[in-house]
Amino acid sequence: MERSTDHPALDLSLDAAALTAQLVDFPSESGNEKDLADAVEHALRALPHLTVDRYGNNVVARTNLGRAERVVLAGHLDTVPIADNVPSRLDENGVLWGCGTCDMKSGVAVQLRMAATVPAPNRDLTFVFYDNEEVAAHLNGLGHVADAHPDWLTGDFAVLLEPSDGQVEGGCQGTLRVLLRTTGERAHSARSWMGANALHAAAPILAKLAAYEPRRPVIDGLEYREGLNAVRIEGGVANNVIPDACTVTVNFRYAPDRTPDEAVAHVREVFADCPVDEFVIDDHSPGALPGLSHPAAKAFMESVGGTAMPKFGWTDVSRFSSLGVPAVNYGPGYSLLAHKKDERVEIDRILHCEERLRAWLTA
Repeated sequence: MERSTDHPALDLSLDAAALTAQLVDFPSESGNEKDLADAVEHALRALPHLTVDRYGNNVVARTNLGRAERVVLAGHLDTVPIADNVPSRLDENGVLWGCGTCDMKSGVAVQLRMAATVPAPNRDLTFVFYDNEEVAAHLNGLGHVADAHPDWLTGDFAVLLEPSDGQVEGGCQGTLRVLLRTTGERAHSARSWMGANALHAAAPILAKLAAYEPRRPVIDGLEYREGLNAVRIEGGVANNVIPDACTVTVNFRYAPDRTPDEAVAHVREVFADCPVDEFVIDDHSPGALPGLSHPAAKAFMESVGGTAMPKFGWTDVSRFSSLGVPAVNYGPGYSLLAHKKDERVEIDRILHCEERLRAWLTA
C-alpha cells in the first residue's frame, strides 16, 4: 500500500519519546487515521521478522517464532479532536505537549519500539494498532478486527498501552449510556396550565441521580468505584412554549463484577418509579475482570513492578476479555491528562515504560 507523503516516514530508530513526537505530528482524530495507519504499516513491513496484515485502518503485526506463549501489545491510533495542541512541543523540563501525547501515542510509540528492537522476544508477540477507539463502540477498529479476523488477536495475555501513569491497571469498568425520555403537551407559556411540561417531568430523574449512592466493590484486591450520572439534558421548543419532550442522557460506569444484563437491570430499577416514557440503550460496552491471578499477568507484574490499581475508565481490555485473553492496562501516560487541551507526558515516563517492557520481553 502506498504511504501518504504529507508526513515524513516514521523513524523506528528513535527512542520512544522522540517517536511519540513524530506520532503526535500525524493528526489522527477519530475517523481520520488513514495517514498514520499507512505510516505504521509502511514502517512495520520494513521489519523482516514480522508478518503484517491490515484491515481498514487497523494494522496487525506478528512474530512467528514458535514460543510457548503469545502476548498481544495493543493501542489505538486515534485521538480526540485537536484543540490547538498539534504539532508537539518539548519544554525545558522534559515534558512533551500535544494532542495524543498521553492518550495514547506515547503507548503506541513504545509498541513500535518493541516491534523494531526486539526481533527475538522470549514470547511470540502480536502488535495491534487500531482506529476509532475514542468514539462510539460500534466504530471501534479492534472490535471490527475481532469480528472479521479473531485469529489475528489470539494470545495468552494482552497489554493495552493505555495511559496508566506507568503502573499496571487491572480490568476495566463497563460503561452504559441510556436515554430517559419524558413527554408532555405543548402550550403557550402564558397559558401553561393548558399543557404539561416535559422538562418538569424529568425532575424525579434528576432527584434520583442526586441521591444515588454508588457501590465501591473490591475485586481481586482492587477497589472499583461505580458512578451513575446525567451527562446531557435536551428539551425545549421556544422561549414561549411549554416543551412536550425531554431527554436525559445517563451514563452508568459499573464495576466488572456486574454482567451487562445486570447493569441494564440495575439502571431500570433505579428509575422504576420515575415518569420515564421511553428507556433507550444508546451505547453499551461491558467491563473486564482484573485477571491478575493468571500466570502471565503475575509474570508481567513481577517484571514491571509496582502495585496493581483498578481501571475506572473503560478500555479495550474488555474486548480481549470477551475473546478469552486476560489483559491489563500499562502505559506511560497519566490518565487524568487525557483529552485535555494541555495534554502532556513526561519523556522520562515514556523511556521507563520502553525499558521495562523490553526487559520483560528479553529476560
